[in-house]
Amino acid sequence: MDSLQEHGGKSVINRGGRLSFFFDNEKFLGPIMIAPAVIYVLALVGYPLILAFAYSLSDITVGSVDYNFVGLSTFRSIIEEPEFRIALKNTILFTFVSMAIVVVLAKILALLLVKDFKGKFFVRALILMPYVAPISLGVIGWLWMLDSIYSPINWLLQRTGLFGPDFWPMWLGTPGLAMASIITVHVWRMLPLAMIIMLAGLASIPKDIQDAALVDGAGYFRRLFQVTIPMMLPIMLVAVLFGIVFTATDIIIILVLTRGGPYDSTQVLVSQAFYIGIDAGDLAGGAATALFLFPLLLAVAILMLKIARRSEVT
Repeated sequence: MDSLQEHGGKSVINRGGRLSFFFDNEKFLGPIMIAPAVIYVLALVGYPLILAFAYSLSDITVGSVDYNFVGLSTFRSIIEEPEFRIALKNTILFTFVSMAIVVVLAKILALLLVKDFKGKFFVRALILMPYVAPISLGVIGWLWMLDSIYSPINWLLQRTGLFGPDFWPMWLGTPGLAMASIITVHVWRMLPLAMIIMLAGLASIPKDIQDAALVDGAGYFRRLFQVTIPMMLPIMLVAVLFGIVFTATDIIIILVLTRGGPYDSTQVLVSQAFYIGIDAGDLAGGAATALFLFPLLLAVAILMLKIARRSEVT
């Protein structure tokens, strides 16, 4: 009996030793822990990206049953179209104007909300609501507020008397106002996320540095531009990078509000790729249009990460 117990104890110890060897081994445990994320990214991003590359080099359509390789002719035909150049210009304008406004407003809100005051929790929750609520529902609400007939924004502006009794702009029917409208809605959508990242950056700054600058007689703006912003620069660049990627690939706001109109004044590359590839059934043209974003965003990501790494080192 004792020998059996001793033998069983040894087997348990040996089994536990083998398990501990695997779970304590970084070379084995690391790949196991990261494997689900890698599989998820490959399935959700890698496979569609490879499929888009394959489609863009062919003449495939929705009704095609054969794959015909045509090389770069699809890209050349798309570049020659004036609609593509308009969409590319609108994408750059929409992305960089939106991000400039988001970064400035997020920085201001973060500096305000880092202070202690009554109702701070309520204000933070109120600012986070646009990002918590479903984007489609929020944009539908904006569609009603910017309506050409029932717009409460126009009604309030008219009642103020600042613009005259006949003031009733067509927010989504005039090219310039339509672009301003989608930029405004996108800023409303992205501001909470950028503000949270900025708050995290402010919280990471050691209070001793701020106190030392204050003791040395540095004023508010000197501390802001010589202490706060330089120390937050890596985090701000990451926020800008995420914002550029999200903005350049956003399609919900444009589809709900303007559908690219009027006169393609709000058409961007992602919406044009959707209309070409899905609505028109030209899968090759839609894939080629969407892939123009890939080198642009890759270059921006590499540049932002290099600047962020350099600022961390210095």
